[in-house]
Amino acid sequence: MVPMVRVAVVGAGPGGLATAVSLSRIGMRPVLINRSADRLRPLLERPVIEVEGIWQGVAPIARASTGFDELRNVDVVIVTTPATAHGELAERMAPFLDAHHVVILHPGRTLGALEFASRLQRLGTCVRAVAETDTLLYTSRSPAPGRVRVSGLKRRVRLAAIPPWHVGEALALMRYLGRCVPARSVLVTSLNNIGAMFHPAPMVLNAGRIQSGQSFEYYREGITPAVASLVRGLDRERLAVARAWGVQAEPVESWLRQSYGLPRSLRTLESLVAANPAYAGVMAPTTLHHRYLLEDVPTGLVPLTELGRMAGVRTPLMHAVIDMACELVGVDLREHGGRTLANLGWHGAGPEELREMVTAGLPEPREGLLQAR
Repeated sequence: MVPMVRVAVVGAGPGGLATAVSLSRIGMRPVLINRSADRLRPLLERPVIEVEGIWQGVAPIARASTGFDELRNVDVVIVTTPATAHGELAERMAPFLDAHHVVILHPGRTLGALEFASRLQRLGTCVRAVAETDTLLYTSRSPAPGRVRVSGLKRRVRLAAIPPWHVGEALALMRYLGRCVPARSVLVTSLNNIGAMFHPAPMVLNAGRIQSGQSFEYYREGITPAVASLVRGLDRERLAVARAWGVQAEPVESWLRQSYGLPRSLRTLESLVAANPAYAGVMAPTTLHHRYLLEDVPTGLVPLTELGRMAGVRTPLMHAVIDMACELVGVDLREHGGRTLANLGWHGAGPEELREMVTAGLPEPREGLLQAR
């Protein structure tokens, strides 16, 4: 039974289009909101998304809009923009949100729900819950505005909420879109941010190929045994940080098997990447100024090093990749959008204060929001 809720999807990139298509496929008609009209132009005239890949055809939506006042008329807001926009979006959305709304960051990357919720609190806006997934449900690309290619659907995605007792309400909707499972807190989803492992390091080590204009498959050709070795090193640091926070994080190899149903006989990271059908034909970016660095470093690697520092765990490889990424793009990705404690307004916070932020400051549970029809 489809939940009787009104949904808005914020972001008309590949993730937003795939999410809107997925909602349309179960009979819902979401409102699609984007900050600029460029990616919405064909949908403003005809609110139908063209889809190819594992799904074929067209997916009707309610309408496309650049107006955040649309949020007044919905119950659930699924945010699919790059995580670097979460802070700005919280400010733009705040006037139109109230205590009945559930906001889902899809995905939150690392500390996304904490950033979004605390920004709303500082603005005096109280929502029912802010939830996040640890990754996007879909492997998707958008070849043109209003069109999306969905090449894969993950078999398991974690979802957590602030406050954690509302995770079931967000889960009730997200389970209709894919195999979402509850996580006990947003520290679990934050520390299982696999994009921070798979995106920055291969970009840095393939920088010459990208800058020279070579065309190659990002995962299957870009993650060679040497690149995979660095990814595994970063992953060891992430797992150590997670253990220090009492979180049982999943190694990248296990994550690939669980997310895509790959056989246990494949032992190495590079063999798993090569065998993953969802990665087939996923081409490398044509520029270094891409979200794999501009998003996954400041909202992935940077907050992971912050969590490591707070827990007394060294993360030298993460710091090295951050430093190299900053040099490659000519931007200090720690200061410009980096989720450091200082930038998030949590300067001086310790581990206990951060744990308290996971559960504090949002409404007590009332009657259930999501009902079946």
